[in-house]
Amino acid sequence: MRGDLEWGSIPGLVRSAAERYADAEAVVEGRTRISYAELGGRVERSAAACMANGIEPGDRVAIWAPNTLDWIVAALGAVSAGAVLVPVNTRFKGVEAADVLRRSGARLLFVTGTFLGTSYVASLRRAVAEGPGLPELEHVVVLSDDAPAEFRTWKDFLASGEGVGSSEVRVRSAAVDGSAPSDIVFTSGTTGRPKGAVITHAQTLRAYEAWCDLAGLRQGDRYLIVNPFFHTFGYKAGVLACLMRGATMVPQPVFNVGTALANIAAERVSVLPGPPTLHQSLLDHASRDTYDLSALRLVVTGAAVVPLRLVERLRGELGVETVLTAYGLSEASGIVTMCRREDSLPVIASTSGRAIPGTEVRVEAPVGEPGEVLVRGFNVMRGYYEDEAATAEVLGEDGWLRTGDVGVLDEAGNLRITDRIKDMFIVGGFNAYPAEIEQLLGLHPDVADVAVIGVADARLGEVGKAYVVRRPGAVVTGDDLIAWARREMANYKVPRLVEFVAELPRNASGKVVKGELRSG
Repeated sequence: MRGDLEWGSIPGLVRSAAERYADAEAVVEGRTRISYAELGGRVERSAAACMANGIEPGDRVAIWAPNTLDWIVAALGAVSAGAVLVPVNTRFKGVEAADVLRRSGARLLFVTGTFLGTSYVASLRRAVAEGPGLPELEHVVVLSDDAPAEFRTWKDFLASGEGVGSSEVRVRSAAVDGSAPSDIVFTSGTTGRPKGAVITHAQTLRAYEAWCDLAGLRQGDRYLIVNPFFHTFGYKAGVLACLMRGATMVPQPVFNVGTALANIAAERVSVLPGPPTLHQSLLDHASRDTYDLSALRLVVTGAAVVPLRLVERLRGELGVETVLTAYGLSEASGIVTMCRREDSLPVIASTSGRAIPGTEVRVEAPVGEPGEVLVRGFNVMRGYYEDEAATAEVLGEDGWLRTGDVGVLDEAGNLRITDRIKDMFIVGGFNAYPAEIEQLLGLHPDVADVAVIGVADARLGEVGKAYVVRRPGAVVTGDDLIAWARREMANYKVPRLVEFVAELPRNASGKVVKGELRSG
């Protein structure tokens, strides 16, 4: 049965999982192990707290935190109270996060305390103090045991909902309609301006029920979720997929090869989606043979072309029964095409598979020739949040979404992504947008002009290279600029290479001719 018809909404899915898989292990986080029934109870308390704090259906609730049990409970609680979830990239600096909070009009924010040595609370406070403010943000809840006076701890937030009864929460969550927005995933386009793709409950459920079917996820699977929850791949193909099938979630906040290997062995992990770089690093780890990885049976990857050798090694060296590739983008619910389990190794390695059921994919070129990839179907977003002009640029009245990606379709309908019209490049699985990086670098006092392209990198797949025109009299070095960038933007956006030039090549309309930079 289709997911949107079976569960109706994400709160309906949570309730169903809590009942159907009540005694099964839902989440493992260190020494904490909770069942699906316990997870359902925690989500209900989280929803009650949202309601007690005035969150109404349709309000936006943001979450800026790494993969943890608290993220799952906070997010699902907000959605169960009828809110629209706004996941925020944990790599963002305070200014970048504040921009998303401002654009979405978030009323409540869940934020981590300290992560990777950075105080997210301090970063947010600084950004708000120095920027235009966040007038619509009424509540900030810190997912830790301590918080500044003007914010609340997670424990205090949950306690504030004790006056809201279980029956009230169930009435609220049962009223959530499948056609209502479930989340807004912000993604930066070629203009560098963040745009939020609005996706509904029904779209999400139907898309990830299809994902579960195609991947073969099943009850009893143990799923190491390394893909960030702020990304569709982590939240929907991770958390929600596990809820659909009663699989056990093992969230990992940061990708560290040693930790991943230890988790796979100790927790008998059977499912490990992620970018190709993740699987490559596992295979190449010097101590790999000291870990028991025999439970691994399913790998789903994407984000880049997958070397045939990688697929062969996953199957041959680790005995992984199913290796699949897929392609998606936020504007199409995160999933467009996916390989089938019966596909041959060359198809899995050289393509991203075929359109998921109920959708269409076409390329504006003859079979076998590259052209822009277009998508139509239930998975296509409602539009960009409060941005009709940007929506009209990519979404036609005929329902076709222009992805901005260049691809080739073979006669069987398998799609191979070959380039990106948008100039986007992928750094270790994270989408990096040159225009956004260029705007940020242009704020440096010694930079007169700048263009950024993606270049190949052995470890990360691609990294940014900046071509910079200095201001007259400036003596800024490449190292200076990179160090400055590390303070001003998420690490994956920071150019690893800087080349100074007298001027940038431009066409008659004044646009930078990036083809010349790439060929040069």
